[in-house]
Amino acid sequence: MQIDTSQNSTFDSLRVDFIKGYTNLQIPNLQINYVNTLQSIKSKDEIRLQEQFFQNIKDKLRNVNITVLNSDQLLDFHVMTYETALNLERIDIEKQWNPNSKLDDSKSIFTIQNGKDWYAYLLKRWVDINVSPDELFEFGLVEIEKVKSNMTRIQEASGLSKSDFKKHLNDVTFFFNNPNDVKTAFIRIKKEITSKADKMFPYIYDIPNVRIERGTNSSLSQVPAYYTNNTFYFNFFDTLFNKRQLGWFYAHEAIPGHHYQSAVNNIIKRTEIQDLFWYPGFVEGWGAYVEYLGNDLGVYKTIYDEYGKWEWDLIRSVRVSMDIGINYYGWSDEKALTFWKQHIKAQDDIGIREINRMKRWPAQVITYKYGADVILKLLEKAKRGKNFDYKKFHENILKNGDIPLSVLRILAASEEG
Repeated sequence: MQIDTSQNSTFDSLRVDFIKGYTNLQIPNLQINYVNTLQSIKSKDEIRLQEQFFQNIKDKLRNVNITVLNSDQLLDFHVMTYETALNLERIDIEKQWNPNSKLDDSKSIFTIQNGKDWYAYLLKRWVDINVSPDELFEFGLVEIEKVKSNMTRIQEASGLSKSDFKKHLNDVTFFFNNPNDVKTAFIRIKKEITSKADKMFPYIYDIPNVRIERGTNSSLSQVPAYYTNNTFYFNFFDTLFNKRQLGWFYAHEAIPGHHYQSAVNNIIKRTEIQDLFWYPGFVEGWGAYVEYLGNDLGVYKTIYDEYGKWEWDLIRSVRVSMDIGINYYGWSDEKALTFWKQHIKAQDDIGIREINRMKRWPAQVITYKYGADVILKLLEKAKRGKNFDYKKFHENILKNGDIPLSVLRILAASEEG
């Protein structure tokens, strides 16, 4: 049978036109602070040019016969379709924007002109194009109950009553008072994960070494640890370090989390179109997903190590519904804090900090939970098949680097059949 390659050539021309046109438009990158995003909106003439470009791409994509595309072309087709739809949605809101509007990131995006529309768009940009605020609000409520159920399971496994278990969590044995001990513990976890990761994850031997250092940036002191430039930093300033934060935090930030995933992005073959974009729903979702593998990776040595993962997971779950409440339903700070206190006790200072964060950075906090949920559902489905293999599963998830979560689903479904 003779294969007609004319469609492929036509599509390759479309790819070239997309790269050239998108690059020439110099569309501002997404800013984490919504005020910065709105302040970067282009002039009406430039917005009109953007609209013409994306509408033209949309029309051409309608005529593409995807059945003749190779795997790289098909991926680019999905990414172009995704970005075209999302940019046209943004442009519709930007055309209504008054550039003289006063902006204040101490107030939620709900308070600005077309605030609900802006939030719904940012939610899609940060998380995935197929999500909606109402859907994710309910998702957050479901996740809260799931996490609470796991926390109760562990409390019951301890053999302690609820009150005694709560008291035990504050025992001095759960805390480090010496930063050298913290570093030693993280080095031990690194060795433990290294001994098991090659059986679960591809490319492990191609990943650069990740350093472990004590953080010195006091502006980041509100988080126990963070990752940047091939280095995993743990924070030890004026409070003791909770041992229950060791395993899941290292997995999330280092290997097999952000350090590993970002390195894989540099190992695999990515197309020029892919390199134009990054998808935080995938990136943060991956980091949160690998925390669920703590038992397989050998870092949850006790039920309390696992409990530490659920303690922070509860915060992430509560934040999903809170973020939507604040930025889409227009909750006051008082109502948001009441919701926080309903689910998380004796941590009001963290709740107030998170409320302020969500007002400045709408939708960002939802990336962790939603992205992890997408990958976990794909894992659950893969495990139902014959001859399940973690390494093969992760290779399939990572082989294209960070891509939109809905595109990840499409590609996974197409590979099944």
